[in-house]
Amino acid sequence: MIEELARELHVSHKVLYTIAFGALVIGSLLLGLALNRILHRWTKRYQNSWGELFFSLLKSLAIPLLLLSGLYVGLESLPLPRHYERIGSKLILGLVILVVAYFPAKVLILALRRMSQKDPAMERVEQPATFLVRVLFAVVATGILLENLGISLTAVWTTLGVGSVAVALALQATLSDFFTGLYLLIGRPVSPGDYIKLDSNQEGYVVRIGWRSTTLQTLANNTVVVPNATLAKSVITNYSVPQPHMGFSLPVSVAYGTDASRVEKVLIEIAQQAIRDGLQGLLSDPPPSVAFIPGFGDSALGFSLNIELRRFDDQYTVQSDLRKRILKRFKEEGIEIPFPTRALVLDKSSKGLLSNAPATGPES
Repeated sequence: MIEELARELHVSHKVLYTIAFGALVIGSLLLGLALNRILHRWTKRYQNSWGELFFSLLKSLAIPLLLLSGLYVGLESLPLPRHYERIGSKLILGLVILVVAYFPAKVLILALRRMSQKDPAMERVEQPATFLVRVLFAVVATGILLENLGISLTAVWTTLGVGSVAVALALQATLSDFFTGLYLLIGRPVSPGDYIKLDSNQEGYVVRIGWRSTTLQTLANNTVVVPNATLAKSVITNYSVPQPHMGFSLPVSVAYGTDASRVEKVLIEIAQQAIRDGLQGLLSDPPPSVAFIPGFGDSALGFSLNIELRRFDDQYTVQSDLRKRILKRFKEEGIEIPFPTRALVLDKSSKGLLSNAPATGPES
């Protein structure tokens, strides 16, 4: 049939076979695209279920599998020139290796995506894990393909081995930050939105955890970029876990001789009144309390007004407001806040020296 068609069209058999082979490949590709669209609709229909995983996997394999089928049928049924047969065989080999490597990689990627949909905490791990899976399977597939094409990889692996050592030494700090970033994403010692303080005194809200660095936003609205390796080595105080609200102690000093019970009562009344007035950031549960701590100071009695704050950055406005209220109420109650004083005790010899010292004054 093909020979008769070639005679009628006045073309050689080889040209007609080549056209038929190309039409078969293009038809397989178009059929794969159409099937991909259909499976895409089914994937949306079964969204957020295991059906989405199944149809998404079929959708990604539709084009390479149909293209592989078209190539195989063309090579088996058409007497193509030997040169084209070699090219087609290599294409089939490449597609087979691609499908074999792509299938498990796609399964892992879809499983990771499914896990991130169920657990929001996995969303941060999905992106780097997906990248690593793709790179790993791409390297494996490339190596298998080159070996099957007769390209020796011994020299390539030797060159890459020496080069990788040089690159690792040159990028030691960057690689350390990269792998530490993966640890921060997976281990989650801190999360975006947490207020943290490092032992090197950098502090602020965690805005972003990247692969190389973590970005903090300070209360002064400045940005601090901390390398992940530095963050992993630091002692971190996280003020947002296990809960964002925090206890705070406001120190208050009064003069010696003041009734301690009266001071405690007045301070609690001040805090309770601030809660009733709706002071922003001050919580009513647990209720305010007062402790006679640190107690006996050099020139004053020290008390601590213990309150509960909504979050870390509320302490500044709450402290300022409470101190104003304490000054006003202490003035009304006649409670004295003393100045720092020192008592000097002199022995007899020192007193004698002072009494015998000539009086000094302005020159006449």
